[in-house]
Amino acid sequence: MKIVHEIRDPIHAFIKVDSDERRVLDSEPVQRLRHIHQLAMGYLVYPGATHRRFEHSLGVMELAGRVYDVITADSNLRSDIRERFPELNDKMKLDYWRRVVRLAGLCHDVGHLPFSHAAEKELLPEGWSHERLSALLIEDERIKTICDKMIPSVKTEHVAKLAVGPKYFEREPFTDWEGLLSEIIVGDAFGVDRMDYLLRDSYHAGVAYGKFDHFRLIDTMRILPMPVPDGPPEPQLGVEEGGLHSAEALALARYFMFVQVYYHHIRRVCDIHLQDFLAEWLPNGKFPSDVSGHLSRSDLDISSAIAEAAKDEGKKGHVHARRIVNRDHFRVLWQRNPEDIQSNSDAGQYVSDAAETRFGAENVRRDPYSPAEATIDFPVEQRGSDRNVTSAQAISAVLPHVPVAAVDNVYVRPDLLDDAEKWLSKEKAEVIRPRLGDQDGEAENAG
Repeated sequence: MKIVHEIRDPIHAFIKVDSDERRVLDSEPVQRLRHIHQLAMGYLVYPGATHRRFEHSLGVMELAGRVYDVITADSNLRSDIRERFPELNDKMKLDYWRRVVRLAGLCHDVGHLPFSHAAEKELLPEGWSHERLSALLIEDERIKTICDKMIPSVKTEHVAKLAVGPKYFEREPFTDWEGLLSEIIVGDAFGVDRMDYLLRDSYHAGVAYGKFDHFRLIDTMRILPMPVPDGPPEPQLGVEEGGLHSAEALALARYFMFVQVYYHHIRRVCDIHLQDFLAEWLPNGKFPSDVSGHLSRSDLDISSAIAEAAKDEGKKGHVHARRIVNRDHFRVLWQRNPEDIQSNSDAGQYVSDAAETRFGAENVRRDPYSPAEATIDFPVEQRGSDRNVTSAQAISAVLPHVPVAAVDNVYVRPDLLDDAEKWLSKEKAEVIRPRLGDQDGEAENAG
């Protein structure tokens, strides 16, 4: 008999883990997440946002189990879906994959670098990402040995596939069943990673933007045949019609959290200073991509190094460390706005280039980011005896109009801000005017 442990959580009340899951929870890769901030340097803006990847991973495991139980419940299965997935008719297989789904949720973030996403792309060797590191760590002996001893044993390859999804696990193709289950963790519409971080981040940051009715959403989730033009329907995670408004609220919550919290201009520039510090402080300017090297790094040693470097001009990264510790960060000179973008879609680059020429490249930073996301769509089972399934984009009044969260800031050194603002106020029309030969200018001339 497996002993069940209860863990208190402010978002999901009690999270239950059994003795096998507890052993994975106590493993070095998962315990390291106690020392990785969920929102990087976000606590410099939101003092309560000191939560870590560890509790988020617990929450993802809990929500993954809840979603799995709902979508595989006998009363929630359509006959066409039951025929498509024989696993749904085998109690032993259902129990096995429930364990895999929960472990995938628990371990999905073990590959995160110190301070999470800050500078990941720039400070990992080419071809590496935190998802690839997560898959590597899940299949490492530290977790594999525990999974091998479970009864029945769990294949860490299955856990890794569901934890990172088809985009990042390229070693072999996914079965339709594995692809469906990976949606529970990393899906764009209903991934529980997204659900938990929105709820948890808004709670700790002290804002209301990330809240939505996740209880209602999960209760109405189903495996549904998504209509495909000129082809047979493809099974995906969807919702009953009664859950559509909760799904819309999730999409809006994500948009508002990005523009209000994740893209906060001070948080973003502090991440830039952190990146600049790490590029000087790390050996060869890169984080290690081997298991032991990865596990040896956490926010603890990075924070300690920043504190030391801020006090000593002879330490590597001193200038950047001092800016972080003393809150002497660069200030916003220009932010993306509809008027300037209408004049020139590349206005941010123009302002940045002109500011570098005027004040020096070392005194200017540009921070553009616009996620290349596909339109979020999913199947919706409509009310009525025929239980017709249609696209959410076709019946939702909200989803087709959710904006893409984009940010583009140009920063300057704080002591230069006054001069820079006066300069830009006077010269902006000329600075952002498209030049002949640029794409905008060519289009203008062609008209």
